[in-house]
This record gives sequence, C-alpha cells and structure tokens, in this order.
Amino acid sequence: MNKILHIILISLFSLTVISCAKKSSTSSSSTTDNTTTTTDTTAPVISEVTAFVAVGLSGNIVRSTDNGSSFDNATIDNSTTNHLIGVTFGNNTFVGVGFNGNIVKSTNNGSSWDNATSPTAGGIWGVTFGNNTFVASALDGNIVRSTDNGSSWDNTTSPTAIDLNAVTFGNNTFVVVGYTGNIVRSTDNGSSFDNVTSPTANDLNAVTFGNNTFVAVGSSGNIVRSTDNGSSWDNVTSPTIYNLWGVTFGNNTFMAVGYYGNIVRSTDNGSSWDNATSPTSNTLRGVTFGNNTFVVVGYTGNIVRSTDNGSSWDNATSPTSNTLMGVTFSQ
Repeated sequence: MNKILHIILISLFSLTVISCAKKSSTSSSSTTDNTTTTTDTTAPVISEVTAFVAVGLSGNIVRSTDNGSSFDNATIDNSTTNHLIGVTFGNNTFVGVGFNGNIVKSTNNGSSWDNATSPTAGGIWGVTFGNNTFVASALDGNIVRSTDNGSSWDNTTSPTAIDLNAVTFGNNTFVVVGYTGNIVRSTDNGSSFDNVTSPTANDLNAVTFGNNTFVAVGSSGNIVRSTDNGSSWDNVTSPTIYNLWGVTFGNNTFMAVGYYGNIVRSTDNGSSWDNATSPTSNTLRGVTFGNNTFVVVGYTGNIVRSTDNGSSWDNATSPTSNTLMGVTFSQ
C-alpha cells in the first residue's frame, strides 16, 4: 500500500505543478614532479568550493555554495526531465538517480549535468558512494553499481525482488533497505548482496551510517538500527507516528525527516529520539549534513537548514516550487 501511495503522491504532485504552470501562461587535473607535468583529461575537476546539491521532480537540480543559505538552479546539459529521487557525492562527482532508470552526473561541483549510461529502465530510488564505487538501489530489488566514477553502470546480484528505496555505506559495507522492512547488505564492494533479518514489516525509506551504527527509518515513524555492521537490527522507540523519508548523520547526531515537516533527532547514537522544532508543515523528503550544517528539502521546493545541530531551523531561499526529493553535500 505504501508503495502505491508513494508513486501516487509523486504523480499527483507532478500533475499539480504542470497544471499550475499551464494556468499561469571534459575536465582536467594536473600532477607535477621534478621533471614533468601530465594532464589527465578524464579525471573530474577537484571541487574548490563545497556545495549542497538537491534533486527533485521534473529533473530539477538546485545547488548552494553559501552553506545552504540560498540555492540556484543548476544547468541541465543534455540531462533529463525525469523525476530525480536520490543524489550522492564521491570522488569529486555528484550522481543523481530517478525514474526510468535515469542516472545523471556532474564533475564540476554540480554546475552542469550529463546523462550516464544506465543498465535498467526501472526506477532508481537511492544512491551512495563508498570505496571508489557508486551503488544505487532500485525497483523490483534491482541494484546497480559503477566502478568508473559513474560513467557506466552494471547490474549486481540481488537476493530480493522487493523494491529497494535507499542505500548507504559504512565500515566497508553497503546496506540497502526497502519495502516491507527488507534489508540487504554487501561486504564485497557491492558485487553481491545477502538478506539480513529485519525487525519490522514496515517499509524502510532511508538509511545512513555514523559512529559505527547504521540507522534506517520508514513508515509510521519506524526507526531501526544496527551496531554490528548491519548483521542484525533492533527497533528503536520513535517520537512520531508519521512516515519518515530521510535520515543522515553529522556532529554525533542522527537526524530524520518526514511527513508534515516532522524533524526528529538522536544525540545518543540512535538509541533514543526527540522531536525538533520545524519551520514548515510541508512534507520533508531528504536531509544531509556538511560544514556543520544540516540541510533538509521537501515538497514545493521547501528547503530548511540548521547550524546549531538541529536545535533550531530556518527556511532557506529556494529557486523552485518543484518538490525536492534528495540532497547531498560535496564533502
């Protein structure tokens, strides 16, 4: 049922935006030794300025280079108008994923984006980076990965046919979560995955890693965590009954976001959680951390941020009214 609601919510929101609109009318890096200078024209440009990048419906991509205070639209060169659901950063490259197997990437700090070759036509919902490998989770249990900085992608062996919503990396382990509480993990750099016993039958929508702990969040406010590298998981008491859509870790704090502007956080390694004061009632879909700042994105282009470890939040200037689904930071 949550799977159907998830797709319906995105579709209805797209139609609303379209309806409202109708009514209103190769990069390089150099290495030098004592004798020669060589140029690698295939390597990504090393980012001199850090950036928050968010992706969303209709292929919308926005970015901020002022620590999340304000955002601008990025240039979508030969990219996509498909809905983008997830985004990550690794090896000086941003990668975004979404509907119809779409994969886009940027090697210039998110200023412009191009399509990458995808091995699937199904929706891709989450993406992460670890150990020089991008791994993405997708429809029908599909998992794809790239070992060439996101230029090309291959299918990996998956133990499930259930939709997989999100993926993260920590302690040389990729962990993927999905519908009906499904959890799978890989300890061979994403080449193959195995099922893990889950403590819940609720859909799990997001997962993150911090301080040797994996934390996943999902429907009805469900929060689960693992302190043994994803081998076993336990339920944690949640302060909300509303769906949680995103989770991240920073400054020894786990932060999760969801329906009705809900923001919850944990400062004891995910053992207990409390509600934080939110400046919005819009549904929040993604959260990330960078440069001592938490940034959250959601419906109608809403962007909020906190510079005091989630104690208080303010609205940031957004250049779009399109729903933003995911956000990351160029660390």
